[in-house]
Amino acid sequence: MKRKSLKIILGTILTSLLIIFSSCQPVPNSETVTIRTAYSTWVEESFQTNIVNIGLEKLGYKVEKPQQIQYPAIYISIANGDLEYSTIYYQPSHEKFFENAGGKEKLEKVGILTPEGIAGYQIDKKTAEKYKITNIQQLKNPEIAKLFDWDKDGKANLVGCDAGWACELNINHQIEAYELENTVEHNQGQYSILLVDAITRYKQGQPILYFAYNPHWISAILKPGKDVVWLEVPFTSLPDMRNITEKDTLLDGKNIGFSRTQQRIVANKKFLEANPVAKRWFELVEIPVADMNAESLRIKEGEDKPEDILRHAQEWIKNHQQLYDGWLETARQSTI
Repeated sequence: MKRKSLKIILGTILTSLLIIFSSCQPVPNSETVTIRTAYSTWVEESFQTNIVNIGLEKLGYKVEKPQQIQYPAIYISIANGDLEYSTIYYQPSHEKFFENAGGKEKLEKVGILTPEGIAGYQIDKKTAEKYKITNIQQLKNPEIAKLFDWDKDGKANLVGCDAGWACELNINHQIEAYELENTVEHNQGQYSILLVDAITRYKQGQPILYFAYNPHWISAILKPGKDVVWLEVPFTSLPDMRNITEKDTLLDGKNIGFSRTQQRIVANKKFLEANPVAKRWFELVEIPVADMNAESLRIKEGEDKPEDILRHAQEWIKNHQQLYDGWLETARQSTI
């Protein structure tokens, strides 16, 4: 009996050791695959990219240092096979970039990396209440528009998006659709720098008008409902209205003009077909919006060097280790 029990115990230990050993091994053939990626000038995307890349390395892939280029070029590079994937697909606002690069024939959207993002126009609450401003179309009134005229050219200065971002097209479209061309100016440059200027003006008690999206550090500094308010739009109008209705652009019963967004991974279709483990990994990784807002604020406050953001990603993984390891183990089960 003792000898039989000892064999059972030894067998159990050996089995456990084999499971642990196998879980630490790279996926067969993955070590021969090099993965290239990129993110945009919005440096927060490097945080998500690091979280994804660390997992890919644990799965045995060789991952090159990410590039930093504009959105249209990222999509084209993935479609052409010069990059394997990116974390930058914002649904639905990036659909044109996706289609212009070759669409479903060359690209595939994978997973839900960051769910429930929102976007729209915000003004400071003080000005909104004093002048009873609730709708962006009220800026057709030159007297209302002048409240937000920073450069004294007679037009409201709207802090908008970087050139090449999808929201640039949406804002320009809406300025025309809501007949605001004569009273509103879309200020463009580096979005984060323009927002810092807006915050300075806010602290000085001056009116501010800006395009906001979440996740972003702006919502951690100028809090909706307390410091700023969302402006409604007169009706839903976007450059691409396929599969979008007014219901999609409502926030707490208000039409804020932009549909809820989800950040997803976009990847080369052939790469995904040849690498089911990487595809499954892309499907599993998810980062809460609150965590992205917190990361965005850390970057804004000066922890913005590549080594800082890599450390943030490593800390995030450590704080979610059990979940992260579970994703890895699930991905390892996906073989050709």
